[in-house]
Amino acid sequence: MTSRNGIDLMAHLMRRAGFGASRSELEQLSATLYETVVDQLLCPEKQPELDKFEFYRYHPQAESSWTYLHVQMDWLHTMRNGSRPLQEKMALFWHHVFATAASKVGHSYVLAAQVRLFQRQGMGNYKELLLELARDPAMIFWLDNQENHKRAPNENWGRELLELFSIGVGNYTEKDVFEASRAFTGWSFRSNESSWRWGQFGWSFDYRPEDHDIGEKTFLGHTGRFNGEDIIDIIVQQPACARFIARHLYSFFVADEPPVPRWSIEAPHDPEAVDMLAEKLIEANYEMKPVLHALFNSDFFKQSTFQKIKNPVEVVVGTLILTGDLDGPDLGWKTIPLECTYMGQDLLNPPSVEGWHTGREWINSGALVRRVNFVADYVRDTSHPGIQDIVRRITSHGQAITVAALVDRCLDLMGPVEASEETRASLIRKAGGDAEVSWESDEQYIDVSRRIGEMLALIAGTREYQFA
Repeated sequence: MTSRNGIDLMAHLMRRAGFGASRSELEQLSATLYETVVDQLLCPEKQPELDKFEFYRYHPQAESSWTYLHVQMDWLHTMRNGSRPLQEKMALFWHHVFATAASKVGHSYVLAAQVRLFQRQGMGNYKELLLELARDPAMIFWLDNQENHKRAPNENWGRELLELFSIGVGNYTEKDVFEASRAFTGWSFRSNESSWRWGQFGWSFDYRPEDHDIGEKTFLGHTGRFNGEDIIDIIVQQPACARFIARHLYSFFVADEPPVPRWSIEAPHDPEAVDMLAEKLIEANYEMKPVLHALFNSDFFKQSTFQKIKNPVEVVVGTLILTGDLDGPDLGWKTIPLECTYMGQDLLNPPSVEGWHTGREWINSGALVRRVNFVADYVRDTSHPGIQDIVRRITSHGQAITVAALVDRCLDLMGPVEASEETRASLIRKAGGDAEVSWESDEQYIDVSRRIGEMLALIAGTREYQFA
């Protein structure tokens, strides 16, 4: 694939490092050096935090995190309207890696606290994030570490820490799992007496030294009277750890990889790219910003357009940005979290500790119909400000246009979308073939607006539009 520049490259960056951008935003960003835009994305603290007070006045339960649906709504609203897209994208990345589900935790307040942890620390140091996660009440409950006692170790946290959160299958033994679990005995949490009686209060980490196994442990070739902090120190010294996190980054930001359970038997699609990211992780002592800087400025990233199937959150939030809808506290936000769920991504409620299986596994008959219909319904509605802007851009020059040119402009303004010749030809046939479209009269303008909306809806149903 050839290198990219201008609007195409900026659109690619904003889809991957965020959730997309309007055409006006892309034009403004394209007037700036690509490397400068990357640097700006990597400094979210220089952008204002989203003021949510008006949103909470319309949706007070979102502020109190009364149910996990309200936490979903709050987070999706931030993704859509905040000015820190990469911060939210990294929070979504870590939520996938460190999958924790409401189906078991059952306490939306502590799930909201975990999201805030990912937002606060997601672009920071991986080792520090892993340590904070080990102390996170939602994770402790999710993986039963409150049941991990010195006289009866529970291996759930120790196993997933190694298998899914750090080094991956094939890089540890069953003895390592057991010894890691012993090191985390006594790591528990405090909760309020009854959420039904007192309402939802936060849980807090509670280290119980009397329940910690102080005996000698041997873990990954190291021996000592280890506590949990020591285990994490040893983990990040393993080359397998850097490679494991690097492959996660590649799969999330660059191109779809197979599900994590297949990583021990299936090599990365681009081993050199994964190795480069792993080396950057080690070189940066697991600080994420230098690694992300290298990733977004790399040739393999710039050349990876449309090699990832959009996850449902990207579909939903990207559509709202494209159409300019729900840029405020609209009551329509109440239904938005369910749209992601219907497409297969129940945010804050992944199907297992493995998170979601991504890539082509997002696409099945039911989910595909739902995602196509969601986008098509939004872009067909020419009352949305983003669609009105597309209509204005298409009709701003001259008084007529060929159908082929109309299709090309719609593809360009909706992405740009790289359609195959077969797809483009099919869109042209459905739009009227060799006919010409004009807007000399008010009636014709209304008709061409409708036809543009219908063309955008047809593009939403193409195979190409499912890729980011």
